[in-house]
Amino acid sequence: MASAVRTEPPAGATVSSARHRVPFYETDGMGVVHHSNYVRYLELARIVWLDEHDEPYRKVVEQGMHYATTRLELAYHRAARFDDEIEILTWIEWARGASLRMAYLLRCRGDTLATGATEHAAVDLEGRVRRLPRERAARLRGLALATDT
Repeated sequence: MASAVRTEPPAGATVSSARHRVPFYETDGMGVVHHSNYVRYLELARIVWLDEHDEPYRKVVEQGMHYATTRLELAYHRAARFDDEIEILTWIEWARGASLRMAYLLRCRGDTLATGATEHAAVDLEGRVRRLPRERAARLRGLALATDT
């Protein structure tokens, strides 16, 4: 049996909202947003979340780190079209020693377009996995839904 489609972030989530108006070039021959664009939308929203709740990503990079994407989950529920304004809601599900998981809800005019999640490894500028700095890890865990990880 299929699970219900999420229409709101979970209670208690630390949420950021990003908006994106669909330009024509993101659509395909059927007049809908090409599925590959949704991955970009997740990244745009994740950067907004980091800006609002952690540190601007450019500062993370200046500190010699990146968040490398290690997993992507995306479920499409309804198509977006040219000139639609998409709202992308983002929250952190968990943070561990060297990784974190973000979740997403994409909506247009109240309808759920897609739901998803990404997992990220903290890496140095050479791509080697590194533990999150202690203060950042504590801050992210404090914002995460899961507190037992």
